[in-house]
Amino acid sequence: MAPDTSTQIHNIGYRSYDGPRLGRSYARTSLFSQSLRGAYGLGRSAKSKVLPMILFAVMCVPALIIVAVAIAVPGSTDLPIKYTTYALTTQVIIGLYLASQAPQSVSRDLRFKTVPLYFSRPIERVDYVVAKYAAMASALFILTATPLLIMWIGSLLAKFDFGDQTKGFGQGLVSVLLLSLLFAGLGLVMAALTPRRGFGVAAVIGLLLIPYGAVTAVQGVAYNTGHTGAIDLMGLFSPITLIDGVQTAFLGATSAFPGGEGPSAGFGFVYLLVVLGLIVGSYAALMARYRKAGL
Repeated sequence: MAPDTSTQIHNIGYRSYDGPRLGRSYARTSLFSQSLRGAYGLGRSAKSKVLPMILFAVMCVPALIIVAVAIAVPGSTDLPIKYTTYALTTQVIIGLYLASQAPQSVSRDLRFKTVPLYFSRPIERVDYVVAKYAAMASALFILTATPLLIMWIGSLLAKFDFGDQTKGFGQGLVSVLLLSLLFAGLGLVMAALTPRRGFGVAAVIGLLLIPYGAVTAVQGVAYNTGHTGAIDLMGLFSPITLIDGVQTAFLGATSAFPGGEGPSAGFGFVYLLVVLGLIVGSYAALMARYRKAGL
């Protein structure tokens, strides 16, 4: 039988890589940078930039208006709104941003089965979780801290007291830092539960709005019936009211609780412990979710 001469071997020029191996640290940093840029649509299509940029602008416009009013009103000595109040006032915008970007950060990796590729080499599970968590928290911090920066700069242009404004600005930054860490962890956990982006969006919105609505309603009933002790207790069951309680107890904020009185410093430690516990718990839940590379 004559040999088959139709089979040929072609040299298509593949080479082995002899350059430097940058390792896990570089891969982790690259994943963080890519995820942070993606949270604002950078490096993606023009369509992907529309929603995050609109929400970012909507967050900043009220701050510009506040500064303009403060400068225009004669005899003003302070901004009409506290730095610690701004994020809670714009919580709907923050919630929409988190609901739109948290699933984009993790759900697509699950849907398109790219997680095993990340974990193949050299990146590990902890690197992926840390990079995604840090990127989402950083994106939220940029969203929430930028309006505060605008207000602070505006207050200096209006020649308000530098010490008071800087102190308030610092308190506001601490508040939005805690908010960013808490919301990013909770949002990523909910988004990582499903590869379907739509379900992830609904889950994040539900996590933020449903507990807040229920807690606010029960607090209102407790206030109207004279059971004021239940107001602080109920505040522990919503992410938004948790931040409200912490900043009221420790950062000189005005509470949005019924009656305008938040928890005392003593009970505020309970709020702070719950917030820190949820942050650590969110990280642990993400680590457990990505325990298997073949998701």
